Amino acid sequence: MLTIRRDLVDAIVAHARKDHPDEACGVIAGPAGSDRPERFIPMLNAARSPTFYEFDSMDLLQLYREMDDRDEEPVVIYHSHTATEAYPSRTDISYASEPHAHYVLVSTRDEHEEEFRSFRIVDGEVIEEEVKVVD
Repeated sequence: MLTIRRDLVDAIVAHARKDHPDEACGVIAGPAGSDRPERFIPMLNAARSPTFYEFDSMDLLQLYREMDDRDEEPVVIYHSHTATEAYPSRTDISYASEPHAHYVLVSTRDEHEEEFRSFRIVDGEVIEEEVKVVD
């Protein structure tokens, strides 16, 4: 189960809506080993695409160095889908390389409805998990 603060959910959704019609992406870091998402880090979708996201390799390298310095890890890796449901695509599954991360997807296909889901993706297997939003 992903337990996440309301302000972080709101920040992810706002980022996804702001970048629409392109996919948005980012990370929420937390203390290493804690499974506690704390620090919201919106990233630039280097692909600038409505159907695909890609972290810029230099931005990602800088982020991992920063997390190492702060004794953090990526607790949540998020991105948006602009025209489809919030479910990992084959590409999303093939790129999932953090077995301990929660992969959050937000769909912006309906501007009036929030579709926010979380998954564990390990060795190509996708398991949806409950999301508990706390204040």
